[in-house]
Amino acid sequence: MARFARNPIRAIIVAAGLVLNRFGLVDCERTRRTADLAWPRIVTGIARMSKNAVDVAMVGAALGQFAINGVGLAGPFWGLAFSLGGGVAAGTVALVSQRYGAERYDQMGQAIRSSAALVVVLTLPVTALFWLFPTELISLLTGDPRTIEYGSDYLKILGLGVPFAGLNLIGSRVYIGVDDAWTPMVVRAGGALANIAINAVLIFGLNMGVVGAAIGTVVSNAVVTTVFAGSLVVGRLPATRAFPAEVALVSRYFDRETLSDLVTIGLPVAGRNSVWTVARFPMLAIVGMIGPTVLAAYIVVRRIWGLMNTPGWGFGLAASSLVGQELGAENEDTAESYGIEITRLAVAVYALGAALTAVFATQLVQLFGVQSDGTAIAVGLIYAASIAILPQAVKATIAGALDATGDTRWPFYSQALGMFAGAIPLAYLGATTPLGVWGLYLAFLAESGIPAVINYYRFATGKWRAISREYRPDAAPAND
Repeated sequence: MARFARNPIRAIIVAAGLVLNRFGLVDCERTRRTADLAWPRIVTGIARMSKNAVDVAMVGAALGQFAINGVGLAGPFWGLAFSLGGGVAAGTVALVSQRYGAERYDQMGQAIRSSAALVVVLTLPVTALFWLFPTELISLLTGDPRTIEYGSDYLKILGLGVPFAGLNLIGSRVYIGVDDAWTPMVVRAGGALANIAINAVLIFGLNMGVVGAAIGTVVSNAVVTTVFAGSLVVGRLPATRAFPAEVALVSRYFDRETLSDLVTIGLPVAGRNSVWTVARFPMLAIVGMIGPTVLAAYIVVRRIWGLMNTPGWGFGLAASSLVGQELGAENEDTAESYGIEITRLAVAVYALGAALTAVFATQLVQLFGVQSDGTAIAVGLIYAASIAILPQAVKATIAGALDATGDTRWPFYSQALGMFAGAIPLAYLGATTPLGVWGLYLAFLAESGIPAVINYYRFATGKWRAISREYRPDAAPAND
């Protein structure tokens, strides 16, 4: 009991592993390694998704339903930072974890610097776009003047944080790749908590509304970036593990071979991430066709979905790191075992979270200030999300395993099919036919179910084995 109280998330993962081990579905030692690597990342996810949820709750409490809609419609644009940064970061974790597994620490510095340079080059134009054309961008999704005003004010300031958000993904994945999930948890979760505190002061104390929420996000992301950079140069933060390689800031950033590997691995991942980001534009516009109350309920439930999906932060990146390390050590069969067993653990943990969310659905909705006529709609959407989150566990974890191998195209294809051939058409049917809100229920299931089936099939074929050999460390050392 004392151990559970000290680290409940790790204890839940280990307990799930013990149950699955009784049926011969997982190995206890692999479960322990997974739990050690996954739980800090899950804590990070909870902190960051809680921050997103609290943003909406604070704005809703201070300004009402139209402010919720404005912030919600700005969300897909902000997601571009994570689509671009996440794509580069997938290449980062693949390169770093394989070099760590092969004990080629001298090759890590170039991978880290090239990743940082690439993500800055990709995200600065996005910042310029948001600063110059916020009103025009929000107007693409709605004609409501109050929603446009709130959304454009929020997006203009938020754009300044896009490069920092991308760099933070790089910093996090670097540490995950060397089996250290503790350091990024401390840094990013601390940043999320600081964000909540700053927002509370700016939104309620200084009456800055949505602008205050945006400033809080920018400032906290900039601080996290600074801490990550300092930790890599110095070699460690207080109370954290030492980083296994020296990373020089004054050195080459644009290395052709490294950039080529990052682009080859990361482009499909950026595409996969962008599928949801891009899909959110028509999805939110379609939901808005049903009415502002339904739109507000949907935005709130997407924030709750983000919290339900936080185990995927840990299991997906644990799969990337552990599969990558085993491949770097030329242990392909063990890499496969990790991919399959971490997926089984993920499903078990997701099921527990989904059950708890469904039980407390009404209370969760009320925390966001949803209007009374939207409560029933939001609760129904939570029930649908609680079912759809189970295939999401498979989708996220197997995608993480495939990322480590360099086989990143199929998860991109599966995500595209799930959104554009499944979720969006079903939502449109809901908005334009008597199917109604049931279209949104089915959209949740299609969004996660289709990619889950395709990703698992691809991993089961084993074709990733040959693909991964193209990205494993060179025999000769590289200069840092």
